[in-house]
Amino acid sequence: MIPFVNTWPYEKQMKDIYFHTCPFCEEEHVLTNLKARDLERAKESIKTILIMPCCHEKMTILEADDDYFWTDQRLRK
Repeated sequence: MIPFVNTWPYEKQMKDIYFHTCPFCEEEHVLTNLKARDLERAKESIKTILIMPCCHEKMTILEADDDYFWTDQRLRK
């Protein structure tokens, strides 16, 4: 089971996926480059890599639900 500190909330608007803040550099309103098919794969528990456009940090998404990405690293302080 993945601990909740390894999650990060996201929002989907139309076909775009946003973060309110980046978990790494704390940039606000970050538009990710994640495609709808990548999100669907993550919801099927297929490992997906996301490179943050603001700071170029790598997030490995292990699974996703309708609100959160579940990752292999601690994102919450």
